[in-house]
Amino acid sequence: MKKSRTAAGFAILAAALYAVNVPLSKILIQYVEPTMMAAFLYLGAGVGLSICRGVEMLLGKDYKREPLTKKEFPYVAAMVLLDIAAPILLMFGISMTTSANVSLLNNFEIVATSLIALLIFHEVLSKRLWVAIGLVTLASVILGFEGTESLAFHRGSLFVLGACICWGFENNCTRMLSSKSSVEIVVIKGCFSGLGSLIVAKLLGEAIPEIRWILPVLLLGFVAYGLSIHFYILAQKELGAAKTSAYYSIAPFLGVAFSVLLLGEHPQMRFYVALAIMAVSTWLMVKDTIALQHTHEHQHIHTHEHRHGNMVHSHEHSHEHTHMHVHGEDSQQHLHGHEELGNHNHAHFS
Repeated sequence: MKKSRTAAGFAILAAALYAVNVPLSKILIQYVEPTMMAAFLYLGAGVGLSICRGVEMLLGKDYKREPLTKKEFPYVAAMVLLDIAAPILLMFGISMTTSANVSLLNNFEIVATSLIALLIFHEVLSKRLWVAIGLVTLASVILGFEGTESLAFHRGSLFVLGACICWGFENNCTRMLSSKSSVEIVVIKGCFSGLGSLIVAKLLGEAIPEIRWILPVLLLGFVAYGLSIHFYILAQKELGAAKTSAYYSIAPFLGVAFSVLLLGEHPQMRFYVALAIMAVSTWLMVKDTIALQHTHEHQHIHTHEHRHGNMVHSHEHSHEHTHMHVHGEDSQQHLHGHEELGNHNHAHFS
């Protein structure tokens, strides 16, 4: 019981650490241009986890893991390119709309990931998940709509939705690497995507920020992405993927709370309507996950688990194989930093 409570605490801590990303980025982006911001956030996560891994090896806490091979190179390359585009789009979105809006709109990644998995990988989606996808889409439209006068979407919201689509594709690429070391994958994402974003920033003419702003951004990347992943893994080892994801699903709502507390934002009424719809959709996705995992435990249905950000979704097939997807930001269990335990989880930090 004590271990379970500790693990639950780790899962909630992982969600809280990720949730501070958007409001703190909103503050720092006043001093660091968007593409530079994306670059140093990812570099902070990649370099930070590299250092942590090095310390573990010095302390003799090494573990066996399957290395990447040439066969996985196309997926690795696609993953890195998408992880260059997505955070850049997100940072531009953060600079143009409220932090609270961005926190909720990040849930659209669930829609993108699920639909791409359906169309490209032919996965079956449950009826409950289809309803949840519809609700997330409706809430996203409400958040992005500028008003009856313009009949247009807010540009900032469109940038965030574009980032979610990129991460949806990235999640499905990472899925193909689910048997590999999560630490290795996250380090590759952080370092190579960060360097790629840095090159793009220079090509766009953005200036290297002052060191007094670079250091906070690197620290934020390490905390919101790197440490969040670390605590997610610790929780998942004790609780399993479904329960951990259920706790982690509070991340968007914590992001909203942090936005109000840290930035003093006062959203319009349409925001609260979208918030209620998002809450219902999150409840449906968690219920879908827990229900099908219960079926697995008692009927011995073979299960594959994949992590796409901060939710777990179960998709049952006629040959009695269930595919469970975790949406949010940022785990794989054998490895979103995850070690092979017989399940296949993957995630990215978003």
